[in-house]
Amino acid sequence: MTNGMKKWMVGVLTGALAFSLTACSGGGSTGTSSNGGNGNGGAAEEKKLVIYTARDKNVVDAVIPKFKEKNPGYDVQVLTMGAQQILERVRGEKANPQADFWWGGTQSALMTAANEGLLEAVKPSFADKVPAQYKDAEGRWYGEMLLPEVIMYNSDALKKEDVPKDWDDLLDPKYKGKILIRGVLASGTMRTIYSSMIYRQDPKDPAKGYEWLKKLDANTKEYTQDPTNLYLKMARQEGVLSLWNLQDILIQKEKQKQPFDFAVPSSGVPILVDGVGVVKGAKHKESAMKFYEFLFEESLRVELAENLFQIPTRNDISKDKMPNWYKNLDLKPMNIDWAVMAEKEKEWMQYWDENIKGKGAK
Repeated sequence: MTNGMKKWMVGVLTGALAFSLTACSGGGSTGTSSNGGNGNGGAAEEKKLVIYTARDKNVVDAVIPKFKEKNPGYDVQVLTMGAQQILERVRGEKANPQADFWWGGTQSALMTAANEGLLEAVKPSFADKVPAQYKDAEGRWYGEMLLPEVIMYNSDALKKEDVPKDWDDLLDPKYKGKILIRGVLASGTMRTIYSSMIYRQDPKDPAKGYEWLKKLDANTKEYTQDPTNLYLKMARQEGVLSLWNLQDILIQKEKQKQPFDFAVPSSGVPILVDGVGVVKGAKHKESAMKFYEFLFEESLRVELAENLFQIPTRNDISKDKMPNWYKNLDLKPMNIDWAVMAEKEKEWMQYWDENIKGKGAK
């Protein structure tokens, strides 16, 4: 074959290949334009959603399939960790966000995240149905549900009359070695409870609260790694008392048939606002907003109250639609300035970890 013939054949093949690639790219061009020309994979990219959650597996398993059923084709990735761990991870990923939606965070953690510019300001359709005290003024987070913090106990091991009636009763020497506490620093729930114990003594003089926590530490047998270990050890009666949120206690009692019950401290309980938000710079913000709207639908809120004991923040849901356990609930909120709690929590918990944990008078 002559050199001229070789050049002619290469030219024909190159032209054919170029024509083929141009023809095949037609669908991609249409997809890009229909998606606002973002050039990041078109509509398929928008149907991805990455969620960081502190929610119990029972909640995730109840909600995500319903969302995917209502929104076919969505690739939903859920990473579960403690609320405080979510804050630290979102903070560490600020320059290149990996999550789209933060599902389950304490009021203090979300306020901190908002102040650090980690959350997107949005106004979903339900915004006006959430009272001002349960949301960020700029719409960077909204409270999804309320979590009363109470005293948890093993009902096989303790009679109701033998359970502490108030927070201070937990310091009684008769409970020494009977208290189990979920690892505090990684848990938004526990950080809130412990910070509340300092606050209720005197928010201007944390030394009084530190002394209280030192006495509680003296009665604490173990700080468990996570909720699963807490439940396991409580069920085995390795410890028979704890401090925990009402919702998870009821889930374990009613759904998992664990021998757990709760006592509402007579002086009042911290009622934690557990919220959600869109991560600033989320790669799939449209998907995150779709999940936001779904999560606050009235029918889902009522269903989650009925099946998973959640107390919704929405103020437009008729009490008649809510389950009996909710109607019969009698709670006295502890008077807390949550802005002060958000400001002081890190300092207080660091001091507790370095100076009190495991060092109470034995």
